[in-house]
Amino acid sequence: MKLRAPAKINLGLRVIGVRNDGYHTLDSIFLPLALADEVEVELRPVGEGVAFTLLGQAGPDVPTGPENLAVRAARVFLEAAGDARGVSVRLTKAVPSAAGLGGGSSDAGAVLRALATLLPDRISQTDLAALALGLGADVPFFLDPRPARVSGIGERIQPLADVPALPILLARRGPGLSTAAVFRAYDAAPERTASLTPGGQDPTLRPLWALLEAGGLDRAGPQLGGLVNNELEPAATALQPAVAEVRREIENSGALVTAMSGSGPTLFGVFEDEARAAVAARTLRERSGADTWVTRTLPSP
Repeated sequence: MKLRAPAKINLGLRVIGVRNDGYHTLDSIFLPLALADEVEVELRPVGEGVAFTLLGQAGPDVPTGPENLAVRAARVFLEAAGDARGVSVRLTKAVPSAAGLGGGSSDAGAVLRALATLLPDRISQTDLAALALGLGADVPFFLDPRPARVSGIGERIQPLADVPALPILLARRGPGLSTAAVFRAYDAAPERTASLTPGGQDPTLRPLWALLEAGGLDRAGPQLGGLVNNELEPAATALQPAVAEVRREIENSGALVTAMSGSGPTLFGVFEDEARAAVAARTLRERSGADTWVTRTLPSP
């Protein structure tokens, strides 16, 4: 079975708190992207274990062995299902790694989706979601990647209707960032406690409402930029100052909205159309050597 494993961006991300076990509770809007890896899963004879092949544009941050999330997903599924058959996982990378775009989590979600189809009725949807959460906070979203509000530690997923496709420019300069390192920097910041967003407020959803109610991005106006806020961005910028530089470059290129995705370091810009996003991408590459991708968000089904 062959599946696409889409990247995602966070249209706003707020940190609600920190649990006793150290996990951070978040609130965000996840939008899947047309930019995607390709995952091919094939059942093999009993006793062959999990075979893994990595192809495509895999950077040095992508594990090539059993620690890869796609391999781990196959193993935990087979163990939970009590199935001794082997599995071949063939992963072709297109999504940059350690970028805040959920590439590894999406690969794991695609493997779980494929095995749930190839081995039906072995694991309930509730147990499948638990397996996904055990692999990582973003993985449950990728069991059914569609525009959604995601909260808690990633287990609360509320699909959103009527979300349009949005032209997107992705850009980053410099190496990837570890999610754990960004959260450590966030926790160590003197202003961390004051920055925690009260759970009763709902600023993360406002930018999406504004996008939808504006009747077109050309009329949404620059006010959207102030509504889309990622509270991890200061911590990521402290670790990698190029985050701030790339942000300014995207803002100056005519983006309607500019924000960091996930724990960074990738920044995204929302444009009126893909042609303008492509011009901005070329300018960023030529002027600053940034890595860029032009894509679009996937709309609500």
